[in-house]
Amino acid sequence: MRVFVTGATGFVGAAVVQDLIGAGHSVLGLTRSDKGAAELRAAGAEVHQGSLEDLDSLIRGAKAVDAVIHTAFNHDFTRFVQSCEDDRRIVEAMGNALVGTGKTLIVTSGTGVVHGLATEDSEPGQHPRAASEYATAAAASRGVRAMIVRLPQVHGDGDHAFVPLTINLAREKGEAVYIGDGSNRWPAVHRFDAAPVYRLALEKGTAFRYHAVAEEGVPFRDIAEVTGRRLNVPVVSKTRDEAAAHFGWFIHFASADMPASSAKTRAELKWNPAGPKLLPDIDREIYFET
Repeated sequence: MRVFVTGATGFVGAAVVQDLIGAGHSVLGLTRSDKGAAELRAAGAEVHQGSLEDLDSLIRGAKAVDAVIHTAFNHDFTRFVQSCEDDRRIVEAMGNALVGTGKTLIVTSGTGVVHGLATEDSEPGQHPRAASEYATAAAASRGVRAMIVRLPQVHGDGDHAFVPLTINLAREKGEAVYIGDGSNRWPAVHRFDAAPVYRLALEKGTAFRYHAVAEEGVPFRDIAEVTGRRLNVPVVSKTRDEAAAHFGWFIHFASADMPASSAKTRAELKWNPAGPKLLPDIDREIYFET
């Protein structure tokens, strides 16, 4: 199949592109820059010049292929709610373009949209990121073969997300902080384990949601302990109110207990993640380089 991939040069998207091409599919990758175009060509993909802000470019890309995999998202968490609303509009535009075509739309969401243990059957709660899931469901209701892939904390070389943020805060403030007993859990997956879930869903998926979750929940305290040891700073427990001064806007994520299961994804797609687990992966120099 010829697949349009948004976020094709990003942390997850580049892994998806590599996996698709390795399995014999062709890729049309979205990029706005000459650097991104060069990266896509080097990976063996075709280039589609455009941006997330240009909905017409996304619609053209969607119409030119057999399927769409949407991995792009603006990860500026200081404007998280607006980024979620922007993503809703993007999904809506591409979904509308695929109505009546028989083509597939696969959209990225996060396991954190669910309160409590997240399973593939769990409906999203009142979370801004759920807007993308509702837009995907609307496309499915209009006959599009539309699916969601929920991601947990994705790790690996090139990670710029949650764990690096906590490391940078610990370096800046001289202590690695966890909240209470630190037993709140983050689910996790290596980027090269996450990528095949998109392809397998494309090739043989019949459900609406899939979870690219390799580890159901890693205690936040364990992440802090790796950070403290690597940076040679104290590892400190604080109350949520005390920790708010350390984490700032990130306090919601640092205190969240968000375990997630992938039992149904593994069973249906025969997906068996085999990459590094979170703690040994982040316990490497690359995560602590300045």
